[in-house]
Amino acid sequence: MKETLNRSFARYQRMFAGFTMGQKVVAVLGTAALVLAGFMVFKWAATPNYAPLYSNLSSEDASAVVEQLDAEGVPYEIGNNGSTIMVPQDQVYSTRISLSGEGLPSSSGDGGYSILDNADLSTSQAQEQTNFKRAMEGELSKTIEAIDGVDTAIVHLALPEKQVFADEQAPATASVLVDTGPGDELGPEQVQAIVHTVASSIDGLDPEKVTVADSSGKVLSTTDGTDGAGASTRTQQVADVQDDLQTKIQTMLDRVVGPGNSTVQVTAEMDFDKAVTESTTYTEAPDVPALSESSSTETYTGPAGGASGAGGVVGPDGQMDSGLGGGDGSSYEKAAGTKNNAVNSVTEHRESTPGAIVGLNVAAIVDTEAARNIDPGELENMISAAAGIDKKRGDKAEVTTMPFDRSSETDTAAELKAAAAADKKAEQMDLIRKGGMGLLVAVLLLIVWLKGRRRNKARQQATTYVVEQLRQEQANRLTTAQQQSALDASPATMALQRSERDGAGEMRDELAVLVERQPEDVAALLRGWLVER
Repeated sequence: MKETLNRSFARYQRMFAGFTMGQKVVAVLGTAALVLAGFMVFKWAATPNYAPLYSNLSSEDASAVVEQLDAEGVPYEIGNNGSTIMVPQDQVYSTRISLSGEGLPSSSGDGGYSILDNADLSTSQAQEQTNFKRAMEGELSKTIEAIDGVDTAIVHLALPEKQVFADEQAPATASVLVDTGPGDELGPEQVQAIVHTVASSIDGLDPEKVTVADSSGKVLSTTDGTDGAGASTRTQQVADVQDDLQTKIQTMLDRVVGPGNSTVQVTAEMDFDKAVTESTTYTEAPDVPALSESSSTETYTGPAGGASGAGGVVGPDGQMDSGLGGGDGSSYEKAAGTKNNAVNSVTEHRESTPGAIVGLNVAAIVDTEAARNIDPGELENMISAAAGIDKKRGDKAEVTTMPFDRSSETDTAAELKAAAAADKKAEQMDLIRKGGMGLLVAVLLLIVWLKGRRRNKARQQATTYVVEQLRQEQANRLTTAQQQSALDASPATMALQRSERDGAGEMRDELAVLVERQPEDVAALLRGWLVER
C-alpha cells in the first residue's frame, strides 16, 4: 500500500513538473479555490441557525440575559441595537425555560395589565391608581404599535382625582408619542384612529384632549380634536373634487374633439363650516275640534219713558243719554265669542356636513382646427350638465376655441423618433456584437475540439503501438524466461526474474505516463526507432 501511494505521488509529481508555467498557475489556483470553497461550505453547514430569544429588552435585562448565557455557555447574537438577543434555533425553548428559572427577564415582561398581578391588600389607594395608570399606558402602547407604520408608541395619561362636584372636576388628558419606520408617515386617518382609540379606552377622556406627536417633534393632532394636517387635508379634498370633475369633463371632450385637442380647468369652492339649524313650523288642524270655546250675548230694550218722565238710553259709559231715547221700540244688543283651535307644530334639527360644494367654475379651451364643425354652445351645455353647474348658485362654465401651439408636441415627437432610432441602432449593434462574440467562441471551441480530437487520436495510436510493442517484448521475455528456467531453475534465478518483472512493471507505468503527457513526442520517437530498424 505504501509503495502504491509513493508510486502514485511520484507519478503526479512528474506530471506537475511537466506542466508549463501557465498550467502550473492554473492548477495551483484551482486547487486553492476548491479548498476555500470546501472550507466555506463546511463553515456554513457547521454554523447554527439563530432565532430570537427575546425582543424589545431593556438595557438592564439585556445585560443580565447576556451574563447568564455566558455563564451557561450558550452561543448568542445581539441585534436591533441591543434590544434583541438570538440563540441557536434548537436551543430557544430550553434557554427560555432556564432563564425563566433565574427570573429573567425581570422588567421587560408583557407590561400592561400584568402590572396589576402583584397587587395585594397592603397596596394603598394612590399606588393602586398609579399602577392602573401604568397598566393602561402599557396596553395602549401595545395597541397603537399594532397599527401599520408605527414601530414604537409611548402613551402618557393624566387622570385627575374624582371630585364630589362635577363642575370642579378637572378633565382627563393624554399624550401619545409615536415613532414610525424609515420613510413611513402616518396619515390623517391613522392619527384620528390613535386619538379615538385612546379616548375610548379611558373613562371621561374627550378626543379633544388627546395630543399625538411624532419622534421629530411634529404635532400630528392638536388639543381641539382635529389633526394638525387639517388645512392640508381640506386642500387635498378640494383638489380631489376638482380632479374628479376635470377628469370626467376631459374624458368627454377627448371623445368629441380627440385627445390633445382640448384642456379643462375646474375651480371648486367648498364650505367646511359645520352649521346647525333648528326650525319650528306651525300649521292649523281644521278637522280637529276646538280645544276651548266661549261666547257672551247682551240685549237691552228701553221703555217709552224713564222714571223721571224723560226717556233715555244707557250710553257706553253707563250714563243715561236722554237725547238718544224717547221713542217706542228702542233696543240695545251686544254679542262676543272666543274659540281656541288646535295647532300642529313641527320642530326640525338639521346639521350640515362640512365639505359641501358652494361654487363651481369650469373653463374649457378647444383647438380651433378640431372644433370647426362643433358648436361651442353645445359643448358648454354638455360641460354644464356633466359638472352639475347651478346658475342660481352662481356657477359658471365657459368654452373658448383658439389655435393650440403644437411646437412642443412636434419637438417631442421628433425627439421620440430620434430616441427610437437610436435605441433600434443600439439594439442592432448589440445584436451584432453578441453574434460576433458567439461566432468567435464557436470558432475557438471548434479549434479546441479539433485539436483535442487530433491529440486524442495521436495518443490512442501511440498508446496502441506502445502496448503492442510491450506485448511483443513481454512475449519475448516470457519465451526467454521459459528457456532459461528449463536450463536453470535455481532460487537465485527465480528471484532475478521477479526483480526483472517488477522493474518492467514500473517501466511500463512510466511509459504510460509519458504517452499520456506527450503523445506526439512518443509517437515521433517510435517512428525514429522504426526508421532506424
